[in-house]
Formats: sequence, structure tokens, C-alpha cells
Amino acid sequence: MKFGGSVLDSSPKIKTLVNIVNSFKNLEGKDNEIVCVISAISGVTDKIIMLSELIMKGKRSAIKTFIDEMTSLHVDLIDNTIIDPKLQTEAKNVILDVLKEFQAILEGLVLISEITPRSLDHMLSFGERLAAPIVSYSLRNNNLDSDFLTGKEIGIVTDSNFGEARPLMNTTKFRVNSKLIPLILEGKIPVITGYIAADQHGYITTLGRSGSDYTATIIASCINADEVYLWSDVDGLLTAEPLIVKDAQVLDEISYSEAAEMVLFGAKYIHPRALEPVMDSNIPLKIRNAFNLSHPGTTITQNLRISNNIIKSIIAIRNTALIDVSGGGMVGSPGTAANIFDTLAKNKVNIMMISQGPSESSISMVLRKDDLGKAITSLELKLLGKVIKHLNVLEDVSIVTVVGSGMRGIKGIAGRVFSSIAKEDVNVIMIAQGSSELNLAFVVRDDDCEKAVRSLYKEFNLDKPS
Repeated sequence: MKFGGSVLDSSPKIKTLVNIVNSFKNLEGKDNEIVCVISAISGVTDKIIMLSELIMKGKRSAIKTFIDEMTSLHVDLIDNTIIDPKLQTEAKNVILDVLKEFQAILEGLVLISEITPRSLDHMLSFGERLAAPIVSYSLRNNNLDSDFLTGKEIGIVTDSNFGEARPLMNTTKFRVNSKLIPLILEGKIPVITGYIAADQHGYITTLGRSGSDYTATIIASCINADEVYLWSDVDGLLTAEPLIVKDAQVLDEISYSEAAEMVLFGAKYIHPRALEPVMDSNIPLKIRNAFNLSHPGTTITQNLRISNNIIKSIIAIRNTALIDVSGGGMVGSPGTAANIFDTLAKNKVNIMMISQGPSESSISMVLRKDDLGKAITSLELKLLGKVIKHLNVLEDVSIVTVVGSGMRGIKGIAGRVFSSIAKEDVNVIMIAQGSSELNLAFVVRDDDCEKAVRSLYKEFNLDKPS
């Protein structure tokens, strides 16, 4: 069970977490074995990132302000959640020791006013390190035996790609099993920090934002869990963005492949790589709302369920821009695309969508609007006037994606999609569809995005998911 930061930011919410664990432990009269994975308390990771920017400016006074705020936040949670005086004192001592260590590291970093990717990962690990002991002691306070450990201590080993580390699964499986199985056999409920791991040299790494989901599925795969629960404050994956479509419905069941498409195209609530470990192990993944236990949530499984709905979800990715590069010299010239993408990759620009016609005279790319400046600069400096002759930019576009296994092999889906939005006078700028036929993505002006989504929602009857 992974619990997100929105389930941890108040005493009543932590008590809800404890009740969920307790009820599932005794579900159907069984003594079920549970492992908890914990995110940082909501907002803490963002505050650490903001602090890192102040440290790089040499602002030493920001450290005390931050430590005082973190101390107040976490100690207040302990005071209001853990009743047993002995457990309360122990929990406070653990938290204060972690904060003391954190402050010492911050004081060292501010002296050189420099933060490397490695030191930033070390800083970011403290959010989860402060949350996990509180949850563990809260479980003990309710007569549930528990230990807390970091992802590093539990044995998750990654490469050294700080900020977006990937697990070395064979090594991780051996180490996690040897550490975790004995705890479970002792009847303990391990509470593990999400997001955090370590490379082979023992340096702390992180798995990317929302990486606690990934931690949970990595551990589930290692110990061959029966199922994984991702607990947050949402009922499940939706048929559309609720800010655009007010009556967006919760999907009760989808396949791994459909979920992967949704996540890669921007659906929230799951880490983009979190599906990989459970897909390989065929472990069901459930997205549930900790504050609405009557709702069954969304179950993600191996099987493609027969559905009346061809389309399962419509996803809109906003704040994007389109770059079109062209030139006669690109035609029939091997390595042109490689040059363009290599130039952008070296400047850490991620390309979200690509389209190239058979004439080879132009390539269109969609990227995050935040990356537009460095993308244009890098292409102009390295390739403009050489490999490419023209560079055109279209700001304020959106990617609209329809996802569903029901599209596979069905004729006329693209016709229905584009006829539907044409009726709303929406112009399509760019189109891409993968050979899997699980998704069809196209680009429109951002002003037309909401019209396009609502039109497709109505066309494919997504107000009645089945």
C-alpha cells in the first residue's frame, strides 16, 4: 500500500491511514501481510526545491526558517496523532535527529552556494524520511507492530542518474527479499520511504516526482505481492480531465497497456514507470481514495476487458509548443533526425510528439512550453543554416489524445474523431498514431482544446463508462 502526501498532511488523515491498514490486515478474517510505502507530507518536497534555489543564492537565513517550519509541522502531527507518551517521545526524538542531520547538510551546502544533482537528491530524501517514522509510530500506537526504513535501507539499488534513477532489478530483488521477508514473517508492518533509493556506491538517488508509486510497484514485484494499492484523494483514473468535462467518470477497470498509454500522455496519479514492475509480474494495481472507501476505484490488470466503449479516456496536455524545422537539405540525408534530436537531448529538452512526412523535408515536434527557449537556442546555434534552413514556432498548443484498446483493428475511428471536432470548427495542426492502435494523438491550438475534448467525450459516450 502506497499512501500519497495528501493522505498524510493532518492528524485525522493519518488516523484514516491507520484504520485502512488495520481493516485490510484483518480483511475476511485473514491475517494479511501489508507493506506500506509513504510519500513526503503534501507540499514538503516543493518547499525543499524552493529552499535549494535560495541556498544556491547563498541565503543562509532561509535554512533556519525552513527547519523551524518543518519541526513545527512534523512535531504537531506527532502530538495530535500519537497518544502513548513513550511512543510520542520516541517519534519526536527520531524526527528531531533527522532534522538535525538535514540542517547540518544544508549549512554545508550554503557555504559553497552550489547544489549538484547528487546533493539535491540527498536533500529531497528528507521529506519521506520525516514522514515514514510518524506513520510507523502511529501504527504502533494502535497496536500494530511496525518498523520504518528508507528505500536505501530496504535494498532498492539504482543507476546513478540522479533525479530520475532506474532500479537495477536483479540486485534489488535479492536485497529487498533478504531484508523485507524476515520483517513480514515476524508479523511487522514495514513502513518504507517512497521515492528514495541508492546507487551501487551508496549515494542516495530519487526515482522522479511521484516516485513513491514506483517504489511500491518495485517492492511488490520483488516480494511477489498479491496486489498493490495506491491510496490518494482521488477515486481513480478518469475518462477525461474533470476541469474540462464536469461529468468525467471513474474507470472501473483497464489494462496495463491502456493505463501505460494514459500515463505517458499525461494522466495524473501514477508515476510514468510505475507500471513496469507489476506488468512483468502480472500484479493487479488498484487506485483508491482513502477518504471515499465506498468507491471501488480503478483496477489495472493484465487482461483487456471487453467493453462497449471503444475509447476509454480522453487526455489533454496543455502548456505545450510546436517547433517545425524544414529545409531541402534534409531530404534523403541520413542522420538528419538524429542530429536534431541529439542536439535537443544534450540540452535536456524532451520531445513529446513527432511527425515527419515521407517527403522528409520537414519534422514537426511538440515539447513543453517551458523548454521552448532552450530548444530554439540550441537548434539555432548548432543546426540553423546548416542541416535545417527554416525554424517555425507555434506557441500555445495542446495535445489531445484518445486512448482505448477498443480502437485496435476497428475501422473508421480516426474518421469519427476528426469529423467530431471538425463540427466544432477545430483545426488539427499535427497527427500521430502508434502501430499499437491504442492511442490517437493530435495537436490543436490551446484555445480549441476544451472544445475538442468535450466534442470527443460526447461522440464516444464516455459519460457511460463500462
